[in-house]
Amino acid sequence: MEYRNNHHSFSRRNNYSNSYNQKCREFIIKVDTDKIGKLIGKSGTNIRDLQDKTKTKIHVSRSGGIYTTDVTIVGTKEAQNQAKTLIEELLRENHVKTEPIQPITVEEEEKNDEPEIDFTNFNWIEYEREKWAKATPIIKNFYKEDPTITNLTPEQVAHIRKINNSIEVNFVFENKDGSDPGHIPNPIETFEQAFGDYPEVLDEIRKQNFTKPSPIQCQGWPILLSGRDLIGIAQTGTGKTLAFLLPALIHIEGQLTPRSERKGPTVLVMAPTRELALQIEKEVNKYSYHNIKAVCVYGGGSRKKQVDVVTEGVEIVIATPGRMNDLVKAKVLNVSSVTYLVLDEADRMLDMGFEPQIRKTLLDVRPDRQTVMTSATWPQGVRRLAQSYMKNPIQVFVGSLDLATVHTVTQTIYIIEEEEKTDMMYEFIRTMEPTDKVIIFFSKKVKVDDVASNLALQMMEVQSIHGGREQCDREQALEDLKIGRVQVLLATDVASRGLDIEDITHVINFDFPRDIEEYVHRVGRTGRAGRTGESITFMTRKDWSHAKELINILEEATQQVPDELYQMAERYEGWKQKRANEKNYFRSRRENGGGGRW
Repeated sequence: MEYRNNHHSFSRRNNYSNSYNQKCREFIIKVDTDKIGKLIGKSGTNIRDLQDKTKTKIHVSRSGGIYTTDVTIVGTKEAQNQAKTLIEELLRENHVKTEPIQPITVEEEEKNDEPEIDFTNFNWIEYEREKWAKATPIIKNFYKEDPTITNLTPEQVAHIRKINNSIEVNFVFENKDGSDPGHIPNPIETFEQAFGDYPEVLDEIRKQNFTKPSPIQCQGWPILLSGRDLIGIAQTGTGKTLAFLLPALIHIEGQLTPRSERKGPTVLVMAPTRELALQIEKEVNKYSYHNIKAVCVYGGGSRKKQVDVVTEGVEIVIATPGRMNDLVKAKVLNVSSVTYLVLDEADRMLDMGFEPQIRKTLLDVRPDRQTVMTSATWPQGVRRLAQSYMKNPIQVFVGSLDLATVHTVTQTIYIIEEEEKTDMMYEFIRTMEPTDKVIIFFSKKVKVDDVASNLALQMMEVQSIHGGREQCDREQALEDLKIGRVQVLLATDVASRGLDIEDITHVINFDFPRDIEEYVHRVGRTGRAGRTGESITFMTRKDWSHAKELINILEEATQQVPDELYQMAERYEGWKQKRANEKNYFRSRRENGGGGRW
């Protein structure tokens, strides 16, 4: 860890504790980048505790380096020293070495003869408000409700939502000031009801030969066109990309600042994987609207090409969090003009550890922006992120698991031993029809590589995709499957979302996925675009915790459920009950003074 002392000028209003241009003291600490998580703590608990104890403000730089990241402590000299000591103690168990940076000279310090700011009473909310006070106002509301939608009765509204995968819509957070959150727009039933005032958008929709809006679009478009923040809980393949894309196009064109005068993109879409980011870019490029340009930036792609496109000027940037931070740090990409932000598949981004990168990026994006968040699930981490960065969001929940995506798939379950899996998989591959295309999912990339090598030795042409392969190889693998150069794609779950190949005939779950949501995602890679498909899932005794949920999915889709699966579910429930009884027994013994186990 390294330190340096600087003086920095902050502008502020007269209602701050001192005059508008007084100088404050910054103390900069260089912390090993891999220790930043320890400093911040789960949900920010450590850094908040440090700030509360020392009456300082602690900032983690949004542009952390490969090796070290700047952490700035702002406050009085005494408070800074206390914060520095506590940080050293917090990180000492991780063997962080400290090395002081050359301090500023006495002459430089003597020049700072203005009084320090009292940071105990500093109004940080007001400071952030002042930072963006001169920004051009954002135009968000572009919606003119169709009279037929306005005149719907509550019963009719409820019916529309019910027949569209049982849409549930509500405000998930109470306003901090206790005020009325407002009205939730009624759902629409046709494209014309949503975009009647935008004939060019309607023309683009018709070119895609869509017949009617998907459930997430029915409710999402009125909300987004009204300028509201939206949380969309829906699976892949439900039309969620188009749900946030078309309002984004209208938003871009409707802002007060001419596009040529904006410092950077107007729309920022963050996605967890390269494949999903590229898929979103492909979707954007299907729609031509006022020459709006989009670029996809991601790690593993040509950085120079991405930089060249960004610097030429684009309205939409689709990015993975790592490359996004890289370009912002390098000052290649200015996100201060972003007024429409999308966090796509937020649950997956958090699962992959991207929360720090997301938070860093959002530091430079206007707080009064319109924000869209999509997620397949609604875990605590996603809830926390939404509460931190969204304003009075409306949540649209499409079905419990949107099981309609697997209704076109014949699902077969085999309860087998681990050593039987490989032979069954090879037998399937050897008996494939010339028109078949299959994705085989594994839990570990080392297994993908092992199977790919074995098949190559048997002169079977296959492709593979996982997080350890170079981006160009991953893109080539998808292209080979799309055009039919290969019939078999071996994959980890990196391919289960955002993968859109319409003629996949089979999915094989060699390893059962980590949760039932992932099962639906995988199986949903087949049976798309009006086609039918087949899925084959291998289950072993170690997968018994998933049996009950899998039975529910199979029964809901009127699929055959093996007797062995029912038995597996019963054994697991019995084991859980036994464990619970044992815990209760030993807990009661401790509470009653029964001592140890014997």
